[in-house]
Amino acid sequence: MRWRSMTETTNTVLDTAPEDTFYAAGWTISGVATLATIVAIWMFGI
Repeated sequence: MRWRSMTETTNTVLDTAPEDTFYAAGWTISGVATLATIVAIWMFGI
């Protein structure tokens, strides 16, 4: 069995966080779609 050293690199992908603009845009689109659904149900009485 070979012990890994702390200096060895691993196969993990670093810096995989989404960019802030895409993150904010996704939440904005989701919020607008949710509000539009609520308003549509309220207005049309579906």
